[in-house]
Amino acid sequence: MSDSPVVIEARGIQKTFRIPEQRIDSLRERATHPFARVTYREHHALRDVSFDVRQGEFFGIVGRNGSGKSSLLKILASIYRADGGRARIAGRVAPFIELGVGFNHELTARENGVLNGVLMGLTLREARSRFEAVVAFAELEDFVDLQLKNYSSGMLVRLAFALMVQADADVMLIDEVLAVGDAAFARKCMDVFREKRQAGKTIVLVTHDMTTVQTLCHRAMLLHDGELQFIGEPEDAAVAYYRVNFAAGEIGQPGPKGREKVLDVMVRVKGAALRGPANEQVETLVEGEPIQLDVGLDAARPLTRPIFTFHVRNDKGQTVFELMRRLDADVEPGRRITFAGPVENRLLPGDYTLDLYIGEDLGGPSVALQGLRLLHFSVDGTTESQGFVTVAADVEAVLE
Repeated sequence: MSDSPVVIEARGIQKTFRIPEQRIDSLRERATHPFARVTYREHHALRDVSFDVRQGEFFGIVGRNGSGKSSLLKILASIYRADGGRARIAGRVAPFIELGVGFNHELTARENGVLNGVLMGLTLREARSRFEAVVAFAELEDFVDLQLKNYSSGMLVRLAFALMVQADADVMLIDEVLAVGDAAFARKCMDVFREKRQAGKTIVLVTHDMTTVQTLCHRAMLLHDGELQFIGEPEDAAVAYYRVNFAAGEIGQPGPKGREKVLDVMVRVKGAALRGPANEQVETLVEGEPIQLDVGLDAARPLTRPIFTFHVRNDKGQTVFELMRRLDADVEPGRRITFAGPVENRLLPGDYTLDLYIGEDLGGPSVALQGLRLLHFSVDGTTESQGFVTVAADVEAVLE
């Protein structure tokens, strides 16, 4: 990746907003105070931010609300003009910046789709020919000729994301796409991200989801109060984000059994997959088929009797079951830790994620913790139930 050409270059980006100290909204207020002057305060959204993104890189931008992430993305997309510095992008850009931006809500989805396709660099013929694929991806076939002012927020975000995908641009700028929409749409977005990543597309993603950052991003950077605080490995960026985000909360506060909780980069994922009957990598399991784990981790620092807890979660984020394994030994940096073998599969048909939490048995005043999202998978089958899992039972109905 380091040998790839730079496609996004940002140097010394500055952005300041003037915010009025008081508001005069009505004619009555203006008539009552005809000579009142509106005073402003300055909000420095971005302060001397510089970075590069290379071709084919999946680059994450993280930070607390108000840290300047969205402002930076809008400058890259030429929606905002920087007050200082410069930003250059090589290639055609497809932005997914903000809900409703670029749409005319008085027009129908069909009219907006063609218009936005042209704005993203497609010819009129290409925009029209790809619109059916846009509608199919967004699952809006029954609402194509409905004005967007009658769309829900979920329908709008599905349409906007589908348009960005079909534009197939060289650079994709995406702001918090996973924060809007249902779980099924979020899964579809993740599938697109993995597909684009494998195809070598350049993607810049603003998100608060650290598991997505650690799973997909090659690099990530942290913005805090408009300043670039960190840029580098996604695991390190996630830890820096947690430290900033919970500076007055979770970090430094009592953890389990009154011990202090410390966030740290403990391991780096070198491989995570599910295996099929022929040891092939699979993303879909047949109902009842064992879950064959194949996970490899490298210790990023010395680990003291590490504890590994796997969580299987459904598409609503609920933990269905967990699996814990301990190492009763210290682990040196760089040592490989592997997990391989079958897990009984009683999951009902649906979509799932496999998460991992790493801790240490320090026996002292602190508890180290790192969370990772390892993979997504599905279970296919015909069982219908209101629960999460099937269970074996030896219970008979007897009429007395």
